[in-house]
Amino acid sequence: MTPAGARILYVIACGSPASRRVGRLVTLAQQRHWSVCVVVTPDGRKFVDVPGLAAQTGHPVRADYKNPGDPDVLPPADAMIVAPATANTINKWAAGITDTLALGLVVEAQGKGLPIVTLPFTNTALAGHPAFRESVARLRGWGVRVLFGDDVLALQPPGGGEQIIDQIPWHLTLDALDEETAVG
Repeated sequence: MTPAGARILYVIACGSPASRRVGRLVTLAQQRHWSVCVVVTPDGRKFVDVPGLAAQTGHPVRADYKNPGDPDVLPPADAMIVAPATANTINKWAAGITDTLALGLVVEAQGKGLPIVTLPFTNTALAGHPAFRESVARLRGWGVRVLFGDDVLALQPPGGGEQIIDQIPWHLTLDALDEETAVG
């Protein structure tokens, strides 16, 4: 299903109401000539339209590790975007925890040196915890493009995120990825 020579982008979506709109990111990436595969966290699966995303991408949406001996059903990634990224995912990723397929793929991609961009989507309370701020700084220090701050998307109080999901700047993740993958 993937044309030979296509650039493969994994979009990793977490357990957030914002994941309902991840198809918008897929569309934007496809317009930029990426072949997109979607991987979701177990809680992310609750928010996305799995059949719709599979039809949109031409690839199955994965959420779980495959069984030993089963073939890979997705082509290898050339780059990854983790969006929306929850505080839970950001903190586990910065700690190197790979207890979900999504985290395992991102941690492995980082070890391989693949370009990775992330757009955290959290609230003021979770973002105010010292571990979250340290995790963001740690990921940035390791070369991950973390798009976080009021200049990207203003934080909302707990329970307020639903009101801004249509304001998520999906295009900024692709702009950052274009910068990361530009031939110098």
